[in-house]
Amino acid sequence: MTDYGHDLIFGTFTTPGSDDPERTVGLAVLAEQVGLDLVTFQDHPYQPKFLDTWTLLSYVAARTSRVHLSANVTNLPLRPPAVLARSVASLDLLSGGRVDLGLGAGAFWEAIEAMGGRRLTPGQGVRALEEAIDVIRQVWDADARGGVRVDGEFHRVLGAKRGPAPAHAVPIWLGAYKPRMLELTGRRADGWLPSLAYLQPGDLAKGNELIDAAAQQAGRSPQAVRRLLNISGQFATAERGPLHGPVEQWVRELTGYALNDGVSAFILASDDPDDLRRFAGEVAPAVRERVAAERDAALARTPVTKPVAVTPSARPARARVTGGAFAVVPTPDDGKRLSDRQVWDESARPTGPTPDPTRTYTPHEQANGQHLVQVHDGLRAELAQIHDLIEQVAAGEIDAGAARSQINTMTMRQNRWTLGAYCESYCRIVTTHHTIEDQALFPRLRHADPRLAPVVDRLEQEHHVIHEVLEGVDKALVAYVGSPDGLADLRAAVNLLTDALLSHLSYEERELVEPLARLGVS
Repeated sequence: MTDYGHDLIFGTFTTPGSDDPERTVGLAVLAEQVGLDLVTFQDHPYQPKFLDTWTLLSYVAARTSRVHLSANVTNLPLRPPAVLARSVASLDLLSGGRVDLGLGAGAFWEAIEAMGGRRLTPGQGVRALEEAIDVIRQVWDADARGGVRVDGEFHRVLGAKRGPAPAHAVPIWLGAYKPRMLELTGRRADGWLPSLAYLQPGDLAKGNELIDAAAQQAGRSPQAVRRLLNISGQFATAERGPLHGPVEQWVRELTGYALNDGVSAFILASDDPDDLRRFAGEVAPAVRERVAAERDAALARTPVTKPVAVTPSARPARARVTGGAFAVVPTPDDGKRLSDRQVWDESARPTGPTPDPTRTYTPHEQANGQHLVQVHDGLRAELAQIHDLIEQVAAGEIDAGAARSQINTMTMRQNRWTLGAYCESYCRIVTTHHTIEDQALFPRLRHADPRLAPVVDRLEQEHHVIHEVLEGVDKALVAYVGSPDGLADLRAAVNLLTDALLSHLSYEERELVEPLARLGVS
C-alpha cells in the first residue's frame, strides 16, 4: 500500500469552450458552490475553440472566493517562464492565494510552431521545462539578492528583477508520463499530474517508483510530491466498466487509488453540472471517510508514528474526529434573525433521547455526524454568497438608475441573469438534499430508534415549509428580473429563507449528529 499522507483534494477539469463562455464560467462557479477544492482548465493557446486559459482563470478568480485554480497543464512552449511566473504570482495575490501551477513540456508541435513557438524533441522539452522551473522559482523568490539568472540552453534570463512573490507557496505540478519527465518530477516538482485515460495498468505504481527514487537521490522525501489524477467516467445504476457505474463503485475505485497508488487529488473531467454535484456531494465525502478510516486503522496497527508530508503544496487538512467520546460539535443557532416574519414556532420543536455519557464512538461512527455538518456548511456558505450577489446587484442597479446608459443596462441584465442562475441552482441543491433525507435518511432513523420519530416528523414538516419559502424566493426573483423595483422584495424573501434555513440546519444537527453515529446511519 502506497499512501503519502496528503489531505484529499477533489476538483474539476472543465472544457474552456469559447462558444458559450458564460456556461464555462458557470461550471467553475458551480464547482465552488458544491464544495469542490479545485477548478482546472486545459491550456491550448492555438485552439480558437477555447478561451485563453490565463484570461479565463483571472475571470473565474474574480467570480469565486474559495476554490483553487490551475491550468491543467500550462503550455510552456507558448508562455515564456519569466512572464508566466509574474502572471501566476499576480493572480495569486489578487485571488488571496488560490492559484496552483500545472506545467507541461509541450505537445501538438505543429500547432505550437504555427503560433510562433519552437519545436522541441522530447529530450529538449524536458531540459527546457527544468530551466523554466528555475526561472519561475527565482522570480517568486523576491527576497533573494540579485536578479534572476538562468543562462540555459532554451531559456536565458540575465538579471531580471525578482518578484512579486505570490501570496502562498504556489505548488508546481507536472503533467508527466515518460521516465525523464517522471524523474524531473521527483527532483524538482511539488506534484505529479497525469490523466488516467493515458495510463496503462501498473503505470501509477511504476511512475511512483521513478518519482520516489529521483526524489531520494535529490535529497527530498517522496512525500514532498503530491500525486494528482485527472479522471473521467459516467454515473450509472449498474457497473459497466472502470468509473462507469453507481456512486459506490466510484467510491471504491477512488479509495483504492488513494490507498494503493498514493493519489490524493482527483480531478473530474466533466462539463455536466449533475456529475459535479454528485461527485462533490456523494463521492468526495465517502472517499474521504474511507481513506480516513483506513489511515486510522493503519496507525492503530503500528507503534511507529506515521510521517505527514509538509510540502509547499499542502493545504490544511480537514478536521476529522477520532475515537472516544463523542466530539462532533453541532453548529449553534446564534439567534439572529433578518426577517420580521416567522414561518414556525421554534419553541415547539421536540427533542430526541439524551445520549449515554459513558458510550464511546469509533472514528467511522463519528464521521457520519461530521458529514451532516459538512453538507450543511456547504449550504451555509452558498447562502452567504447569495447575499453577496444581491448586494452586487444592488450596486449595479444604482449605477444603472443614475447613468441610464446602455452599458449599465447590459451590466444590470448580466447581474440579474447571474443571480437568477445562482438562486435557481441553490434552490435545487437544497431541495435535493431535503429529498434525500426525507426518502432515505429519516425512515432509517425512525426504524433504528423509534424515540426519534417526533424529531424526524418535525424535520420533515420544516422541509415542506422551507420548500414554500424557496418558492417565495423564486417568485421574488422572477418579479425582480421583470421590474427594477423588485430588489427589496427579493431581499426580504432571501432574508426569510436565511432565517428559516439556518435555524433548521442547527436544529437538525443538534438532534441528529449523535444518533447518526450511534445508529450507524449515513
